[in-house]
Amino acid sequence: MPKKFDPATKDRAVRMLIEAIPEHNNKTAAVAHVAGLLGLSPETLRTWARRAEIDAGRMPGVTSDMLDENRRLKRENTELRKANEVLKAASVFFAKELDRPSTR
Repeated sequence: MPKKFDPATKDRAVRMLIEAIPEHNNKTAAVAHVAGLLGLSPETLRTWARRAEIDAGRMPGVTSDMLDENRRLKRENTELRKANEVLKAASVFFAKELDRPSTR
């Protein structure tokens, strides 16, 4: 299971990366250096930096807010589908009860 990092840690790591890029030959070297200092995987830091660029509008892509909204809507959609199936099953059950002749 991946470790969860708080937003402050992510922001600090991305700021450190931005400050370190001019001191290195390329972004990959800066990512490796900063990730090593913070005890992170370089891929984790690279992903955080890319997400920060997308959220800031400097890179095309779906923002974090939109991703969160999509996840929330998918969960809600799944719950509504399950509720709909329960209601359909109940409807079929009660329709059969109404069609059955009364034994009173």
